[in-house]
Amino acid sequence: MTDLLAALLLGIIEGVTEFLPISSTGHLLIAERWLGHRSDLFNIAIQAGAILAVVLIYRERLWQLISRFSQPDNRDYVLKLSASFGVTAVLGVAVKAMGFELPETVGPIAWTLIIGGFVMLGAEHIASKRSAEHGERKLITWPVAILVGVAQVVAGVFPGTSRSAAAIFAALLFGTGNRGAATEFAFLVGIPTMFAATAYELVDVVRSGEAVHENWTALGVAFVTSAITAFVVVKWLLTYIQTHRFTVFSIYRIVLGAGLLLFLPAGF
Repeated sequence: MTDLLAALLLGIIEGVTEFLPISSTGHLLIAERWLGHRSDLFNIAIQAGAILAVVLIYRERLWQLISRFSQPDNRDYVLKLSASFGVTAVLGVAVKAMGFELPETVGPIAWTLIIGGFVMLGAEHIASKRSAEHGERKLITWPVAILVGVAQVVAGVFPGTSRSAAAIFAALLFGTGNRGAATEFAFLVGIPTMFAATAYELVDVVRSGEAVHENWTALGVAFVTSAITAFVVVKWLLTYIQTHRFTVFSIYRIVLGAGLLLFLPAGF
């Protein structure tokens, strides 16, 4: 398989999985067992491609927040997005400084997929029960904003967790009963988070001299493919969650994780 074809497939995988609550990092690490290992810059950059799709989809919402920042509701929302991103940035740098590395085998990812699937089922049940009793609150509170920031870092430390799932369910469990509102906040806070992560890795690669070894053509192909695929997937997801729960994604995680543990050789 050519390097460009492998990059194309990885871009598609990233675009499909970045915003579905099934873990893009986990899927990429699994796919790279067959398609070849990629640099940290490659993996984060194609995530930024998926984030670009969200910028395009939410462009009107983003413009509203910027152009009408003086309005109390918009200012409050932007400040909460900023606080959530700030928590993620500070904790993320701390984790990076501690020398955290992604797992070298699929086993930990498989277990995280399974555990995360069951956690999602339980969280969805609790959130739905609370919404039935108290109504679907769309408000993003300050505790929710902070916890979403923490959840994003937890997802980064445990590949297979899913950044979007962690952020969405942190919001649903701690005060935001509306799936649409929780998803919007999780997606919007992901914009500065992933762009900042890409910039951080890019600076690190340039300073270390590793940039000369990066296949920029393959990275560009994966970036564009990821953006296009994510645009289609996010459009579909935003419609889907209006009438459906996240249960199907929980089941998918559990089945995939169990399949990986059962059928892949030990140490793979």
